[in-house]
Amino acid sequence: MNKSLFHSLEGENITFKALSIDDVKEIHNYASDKEVSRFIGWDLMNTLNETREHIEIMLKRESTGTHLYASIVVKSTQAIVGTAMIFNFDQEANHAEIGYVFHKDHWGKGYGTESVALMSDFAFKSLNLHKLHASVVDTNIGSARILEKNKYELEGRLKDHYYIEDKYYDALLFGKITNLQSRKI
Repeated sequence: MNKSLFHSLEGENITFKALSIDDVKEIHNYASDKEVSRFIGWDLMNTLNETREHIEIMLKRESTGTHLYASIVVKSTQAIVGTAMIFNFDQEANHAEIGYVFHKDHWGKGYGTESVALMSDFAFKSLNLHKLHASVVDTNIGSARILEKNKYELEGRLKDHYYIEDKYYDALLFGKITNLQSRKI
């Protein structure tokens, strides 16, 4: 897996860079926001130390080859506004899952759509994956729209799949199959 290429992906408005402990304060700004972390599958980070430990876990996963992570940086300001990830690689089926999280001050600015486009292009062209998929909490309309804008199809719904804050939510399952001739990784 070409981590350095993933860490250097660049779009019109954003660029990716390697996840780093040095960026703990910037990552903590969104990882500690209850509204942001509610539907992403991360525990709420209450302290800088909790965020540092979470970054260390992500870096360890990346070093073993099971996950790719990148900080998402706005080119015009150099501000870290989110995290992009490709994970749950299935070498037999030749697919993986994508995820993303953004500071809420940067929702609705197109950075999510651009990030998913960059990850999808990388996964299909550089990793030669056949399919990417994502799971979204059904009330996370913004995340579902990001996937739809990138031509991900709604493939299914898992009833009462998530239990968040004493309430059940459905999981929306999205997928995208490459139109490129793919090879197994």
